[in-house]
Amino acid sequence: MSRISRNDPELTHRLSRRGMLGVAAGATAAALLGAAAPASAATTAPAASTAGRGRPVLPPGRLGIQLYSLRDKVSTLGFAPVFAELEKYGYDEIEFAGYTQGSAGPITLAALRRLARDHGLNPIGSHVGYYSDDPNAYTFAQNLDRVLDDAQALGLKHIGTASGPFRYGSTVDAWKRAAQEFNTYGAAARARGMKFYQHNHSDEFAFASDNPRVRLYDVLLAETDPGLVHLEMDIYWAYAGQFRFSKRPDGTPAPFDPLDYVLAAPHRYPLFHVKDGVSDPTNEFGYRMTDVGDGDIDYQRFISTVTHLRGGRQAHHWQAEHDNPADSLGFARRSSAYLHSLREKC
Repeated sequence: MSRISRNDPELTHRLSRRGMLGVAAGATAAALLGAAAPASAATTAPAASTAGRGRPVLPPGRLGIQLYSLRDKVSTLGFAPVFAELEKYGYDEIEFAGYTQGSAGPITLAALRRLARDHGLNPIGSHVGYYSDDPNAYTFAQNLDRVLDDAQALGLKHIGTASGPFRYGSTVDAWKRAAQEFNTYGAAARARGMKFYQHNHSDEFAFASDNPRVRLYDVLLAETDPGLVHLEMDIYWAYAGQFRFSKRPDGTPAPFDPLDYVLAAPHRYPLFHVKDGVSDPTNEFGYRMTDVGDGDIDYQRFISTVTHLRGGRQAHHWQAEHDNPADSLGFARRSSAYLHSLREKC
């Protein structure tokens, strides 16, 4: 249940305006390479036309936020005031994008873990770089043990990267090589009781430069061990990928629906980024990023479909995110209110 205790007139206005528009669904996903507990409080009731009257779509205890969205506040105010706000807004989890807090001064990992716990926030994951030319860089390729040591110190269950597997290029063999490195990181993470994951942008759904019939994301799925490498689907960027790459370079159709990837292997997707966009075909990505609930991505459909899978309500974690919010704390507050307002259709 939500811990939100005050009405949000902006949310009410958006719910009535939005009407839960959905993105256009594509066809079945392309074949893989082998074939080619918060406290209870009242919330603003959603309009009947935008949400059903059943149970909440969002599973209890599974709403998080990627702290990259709040980097301006973390760097100026520090983690403590930000965590206090997130607690008020009804968040259960946090995903890190770095462990420093700028002008607020240094903080130890032990203190950061305690601070999150004191505000009822479970640190669920963290984004770390994949590789660098600097041998001292804080990346999986250059300092794997240090990355995993820090993740363990924070009590993380997931540790991953938002870098695409483009280290060696965009050919099939280049992605096979990167996939083997991801398998190595996944094995090291699993040995410590964690899951390694990769977060997508839209370019992962492009076609291999040496084989325009093969989608690069399919190479990643086929060449990584499903027991070692997991995925965090950024839903916004996946739909941007659908817009950009539903045709092959020669113009032949190659439609796909991001949700089909999840349905084909739900165990591979423990984490999701909940990020919204207004449909805009004049934009190269097909969408203009906006606050969650203010765009055209049908989150009632997406989250409900995933959570209706066997064991799905407790198997996945939903992290709100906006790459560049105009008001980061306002984004966090409104996103939580909107997602908590969604109800199953009866």
